[in-house]
Amino acid sequence: MFLGAYLTSILTITVGYHRGLTHRALTLHPLLKRIVVKAGIWLTGLDPKAWVVMHRMHHAHSDTELDPHAPTKSGLLGMVVQQYYSTSHTIRGLRYNDPRFTRHADDLDFELHPLTLHWMWWLPYAVHAIAGVALGLTVGWMFGAAYFCGIASHPFQGALVNFMGHSSGGRNFDTPDDSRNNVMVAWVTMGEGFQNNHHNYPASASFAFRRSEIDLGYVACLGLEAVGLLTVNRAQLIPR
Repeated sequence: MFLGAYLTSILTITVGYHRGLTHRALTLHPLLKRIVVKAGIWLTGLDPKAWVVMHRMHHAHSDTELDPHAPTKSGLLGMVVQQYYSTSHTIRGLRYNDPRFTRHADDLDFELHPLTLHWMWWLPYAVHAIAGVALGLTVGWMFGAAYFCGIASHPFQGALVNFMGHSSGGRNFDTPDDSRNNVMVAWVTMGEGFQNNHHNYPASASFAFRRSEIDLGYVACLGLEAVGLLTVNRAQLIPR
């Protein structure tokens, strides 16, 4: 139960939001793109447009004072809170057409989700909490807890990547930021922990560079490509 819910959340982020919408490393089939844009917030608790803009700002200002989630501003646990405030700040910037934010969304052909526009970002978490309680009452409390912890795990996934991926691990490339390749984080976040590789080649659908590096998120991309739900932009892959 936990694994199924967790994979639903992390794959929506790493395949849909990150590699697809943010970096155009993938061309999403119109059906998959519609699911990601319309239903992504229900699966992750995060508005897709706000997530894309905040992540693009992270790349533009990585590990500086303008980085929405630089690890120097907080510890690992504090990163969860920092991400919340940065997301709220990004949403306000987009709502009120602040050019510091809107310039990162010029190519996006979708708006903030209605839940975001009506300040109902909390509703997906409430729905999943109710579903977890329902599972607990009918199937067993371990199943209910496993479901909720898996589907509502993104704040902690993001904290691991944003903190550990910029503070602990090796570096294959001499990037101007402090991005790192944290293998442990990469395993639990479907490749997202290979931050140094990703920051050097942000448009690559694969975050792995060395043969010993395994990017499970890219494996998922290849599986979705095999069934016609997306196309990997291979011209942008990390050269080997």
